[in-house]
Amino acid sequence: MLKRAFDVIASASGLLLLSPLLVFIALWVKIDSPGPVFFRQERVGRNGKHFRIHKFRTMTQLQVTSSLQITVGGDARITRSGHFLRHYKLDELPQLIDVLCGAMSIVGPRPEVPRYVAMYPADVRSIVLSVRPGITDLASIEYRSESELLAQSDNPEHTYIHEVMPAKLAYCVQYVQRQSLWLDLQIVFRTFLAIVR
Repeated sequence: MLKRAFDVIASASGLLLLSPLLVFIALWVKIDSPGPVFFRQERVGRNGKHFRIHKFRTMTQLQVTSSLQITVGGDARITRSGHFLRHYKLDELPQLIDVLCGAMSIVGPRPEVPRYVAMYPADVRSIVLSVRPGITDLASIEYRSESELLAQSDNPEHTYIHEVMPAKLAYCVQYVQRQSLWLDLQIVFRTFLAIVR
């Protein structure tokens, strides 16, 4: 209950205080390349319930023709504005809408697409999906340069599925088992430091 109250207050305050920045980014995305302002994609949330996440669009419309659901290094689909937004994680800000609506939390395991969630070990899946997914978590901090890491692989998706995803899931399980408002505040602070650095 305390966590949900924190999420509602933080997301509502964030949307209000950041509204000028959000409007500016939306205009930039729209001017930079044809297409919608938001990128909407199906993700798996708490108890396996599917929802469509909000993110600022950082790729060209060619993204819809690609079956690859991970972004690798200097992906040619990324727009000029997209490079900047991704670097500073500004493309994630619209997820405050998802937090306010109750589909997500400020802190929690990052929501994954159904294709990859289907590959989770059953015991891990039950733990990770027992809480709302979050905008940030321990795995997001440790794997902040995930796309650059995958770019070094000859088979990025194989590397993601067999190396990156299991490591990230271990962080997710650790978070769920230790979760508290104090831990959430620490993760938010560490996320801010990781971005500004």
